Amino acid sequence: MSQEVTALPAERPAGCPFDPPAELGALREERPLTRLRYPDGHLGWLATDYATVRALLADTRFSSRQELMHFPFPGGPEGPLPPAPVGDMTAMDAPEHTRFRRLLAGKFTVRRMRRLTARVEEITAEHLDAMERGGPGAELVAAYAHPVPALMICELLGVPEDERDTFKQRAAAISDPGASLDEQVAAMAGLGEFVHALALAKRARPTDDLLSDLTGTDLSDAELAGIGSFLLAAGLDTTANMIGLGTFALLRHPEQAALLRTDPESADQAVEELLRHLSIVHTGIRTALEDVDLDGQLIRAGESVTLSVQAANRDPARFAEPDTLDLRRRATGHLAFGHGMHQCLGQQLARVELRVALPALFRRFPTLRLAVPPEDVPLRAPIGIHGVTRLPVTWDEKG
Repeated sequence: MSQEVTALPAERPAGCPFDPPAELGALREERPLTRLRYPDGHLGWLATDYATVRALLADTRFSSRQELMHFPFPGGPEGPLPPAPVGDMTAMDAPEHTRFRRLLAGKFTVRRMRRLTARVEEITAEHLDAMERGGPGAELVAAYAHPVPALMICELLGVPEDERDTFKQRAAAISDPGASLDEQVAAMAGLGEFVHALALAKRARPTDDLLSDLTGTDLSDAELAGIGSFLLAAGLDTTANMIGLGTFALLRHPEQAALLRTDPESADQAVEELLRHLSIVHTGIRTALEDVDLDGQLIRAGESVTLSVQAANRDPARFAEPDTLDLRRRATGHLAFGHGMHQCLGQQLARVELRVALPALFRRFPTLRLAVPPEDVPLRAPIGIHGVTRLPVTWDEKG
């Protein structure tokens, strides 16, 4: 049996906010599938290499159901996890997952998402204009990284123009690092009520948007509202943190930022490398539904396996010099959007937003730089999605 790990490594190396915990790399080289002691006492597993993580993501003998999981981070939920909210596809297995996925798959085609490019360009230009008028100097998360994807979710769900400010305020409150837990819970409840009312309005009077498209399916009102809330949660926080953390990483690697600014044709490749390098959705969980022999280890039914996506995306067996951010790299095959039946449904929309928002920012402000020392940029807690909570930046005024 592999050596037991007492806890999931979560602390990133000092001064290296973009790198995974060093212990994960050591485990990947020595014991890529190893025993893990969970905070609730459960003895499960930790997978750290690319091949094993990818295989687990595609293996239907492992469940994504939340109520079967054990949470690997200390300070997380105590006791058994509840079933996921209605509409949360990430925490469903077939056949429920298959039903929802089929209804949504045709709504997120590459062609349809690329048609949204012009609107992304308009929204980014509007926010860059506002930054320029108010600068030099801005807090990038509030001024740009969060509102751009928030407005794109409004476009996708068909939030009326006169309700978008309310939508953005409630969405921002959920991820406000200064908010108390009670305030965040209240904000989530309020946003859920907002989406539920929106779904019912689309049912009564459909318009040209994704929620309206779904009113013609067999989804119940609760499922329609749940899908709306799921798309909001899945598509806003992730993209916002990719813009924020991606900007931070590029500011710490100015030669890479210069490539993005001077070579617009490289944006597609650059975004894939940033997704791989940062791996903001850094950890996943699966639970064995039956006994499974994997990499010579017997994983028994009921045992949870923690998947370190960030360690897998830094595996030298898959990516040469994986700890180097190289926007010229062809980072195809990375696991930032997952793999298998749960691969991110909205990945094409995220790509469109990132391919527009990041190059546009660095072209508009070629002298963009941090307004605080890099060690003073606050990072999100290790649980959940990696990112920055604030990113103060400045630039030279045009003269």
